[in-house]
Amino acid sequence: MTTPAIFGITNNTLNTVAQLVLLGIVVMWLALVWYTFADARRRTDDGLLIASATLAAIIFPFLGTIVYMIVRPPEYLEDVKERDLEMQAAEARLLSADYQLCPHCDAPAGRDFLRCPHCMRKLRDTCGTCAKPLDPDWLLCPYCEAEIPGVTPARRRRRRDEDSEAPPDGGFEDDPAALDESAAGDHTLVAHEHDDAPWHEAPPSTQH
Repeated sequence: MTTPAIFGITNNTLNTVAQLVLLGIVVMWLALVWYTFADARRRTDDGLLIASATLAAIIFPFLGTIVYMIVRPPEYLEDVKERDLEMQAAEARLLSADYQLCPHCDAPAGRDFLRCPHCMRKLRDTCGTCAKPLDPDWLLCPYCEAEIPGVTPARRRRRRDEDSEAPPDGGFEDDPAALDESAAGDHTLVAHEHDDAPWHEAPPSTQH
């Protein structure tokens, strides 16, 4: 059984080789058509552009795919969406310095707002001393250091003049100079006592 001749080749072996080469070319062409279609879907959501690229790859084998690879969008749709999300997150971080979400309606509200402008619910109180807005998590006013009634915890009273109190043992153990002065004062006091003593208190002299 002889196979159909391709390009006028009568030799069965060469004809078979030519058929295999032609089959490989067709398979490669169909693979490039599918690659063009799949890649276009990942890079654009415009159906007209996807159909045009695929049709060019079918009508112009190999050449249509090469032209598509030159003019195709440089980024995938996933990369574009990821970049948009990053930009939105960056904008949200910038806005978070001045704005926060309302805990009741999740709408943006300023950090110094007393009421939410969307749901009109109360967000924070004002300081009774300086009238500045207070955050619900604060324990005292950071602007005027005023205590918040019912919020600021009671502070423990420290002992007054704690450093000026003398130690119970007189406080002379750690100060040699003070110890010497104290000893000298004691000797002077004893000397004055002997000088002021009356003569009749002196011990009588022994008489023979």
